[in-house]
Amino acid sequence: MNPLIDRVSDQQKVENFLGQVVNDVAAAYSCALTTVGHRLGLYKVLAQNGPLSAAELALKAEVSERYVREWLNNQAAGGYVSYNPAEEKYHLPVEHAPVLVDENSPIFLAGGLGGLRAIYGIEDRLVKAFKSGEGIGWHEHDESLFYGTEYLFRTGYQAHLTTEWIPSLTGVDEKLEVGGKVADIGCGHGASTIILAKAYPNSTFIGFDYHEPSVQVARLRAQEAGVADRVHFEVATAKDFPGRDYDLICFMDCLHDLGDPLGAARHARQAIADQGSVLLVEPNAGDRVEQNFNPVGRIFYAASTAFCTPNSLSQEGGAALGAQAGESKVAEIAFQAGFSRFRRADQTPFNLIFEAQK
Repeated sequence: MNPLIDRVSDQQKVENFLGQVVNDVAAAYSCALTTVGHRLGLYKVLAQNGPLSAAELALKAEVSERYVREWLNNQAAGGYVSYNPAEEKYHLPVEHAPVLVDENSPIFLAGGLGGLRAIYGIEDRLVKAFKSGEGIGWHEHDESLFYGTEYLFRTGYQAHLTTEWIPSLTGVDEKLEVGGKVADIGCGHGASTIILAKAYPNSTFIGFDYHEPSVQVARLRAQEAGVADRVHFEVATAKDFPGRDYDLICFMDCLHDLGDPLGAARHARQAIADQGSVLLVEPNAGDRVEQNFNPVGRIFYAASTAFCTPNSLSQEGGAALGAQAGESKVAEIAFQAGFSRFRRADQTPFNLIFEAQK
């Protein structure tokens, strides 16, 4: 007899939960195959060529037919592609292309799923960290995390940064149109910095990140985008980046990752011009834990457990805000840092956009 099983009074609830877990396992396995499909261009070939057999897709995509047949059946079982049994052909519904094919779409996700590999790569270290309380630095992860993060965040930045978020700030759009000075803190591969530079050709931009390999990639990205004459990337932390009188300082999805977010906010206040602004982009989260019990919150809490909180704990201060810190906590940090004005300027289903001023 099993005492835990003996306590079950509603077998249907057990079966319902089992079904939930089976679905989660199927999704977890299949996310890796979504990344494979993106990297090999399989979704794009399907989108461009209509219904195809496994052999036809393999020929056009220049991959092995036996592998692609299993991949297609996984995708069809999950509803990512559709299957016609009479013709034994597969096609990508047009409604799925913005998520799986179009990298300029505001809801493109296929490229960002590669970062999930980093969670499993750090599993043993994470188990030890749970027991010891030690941190795990951003630089200690597999590089798939850096590229996955670039893809995932760039989608939102392309859709909202220069069209909605910057115009929502106090006079910033006008300053950058004429010619402003911008610092992008925790810039990673430079996605946000480069998007800003393309939109505001009269302004100058400098991205700072403590992770030197990411800075090197960011410099390459700037050259590829043709903005390297106005965009520079340097290795520096959020508490010691150089420069003064910035019209705009950006913290794009990174304040909660810092060991000392208060120290970083104080440094930013000293570095902005008197009429300048600090842009804080944070995950969309309510102040109460239960407000975040939804699919988006589930994703952010997972990322926070594996990446954000461990990174903060690895640094001086170890504040460990977590990705779901919420507006009240961010506001508290801003006012403690000496800012006299703080407000929510905009929001999306995934982000909260704040402005802090002297």
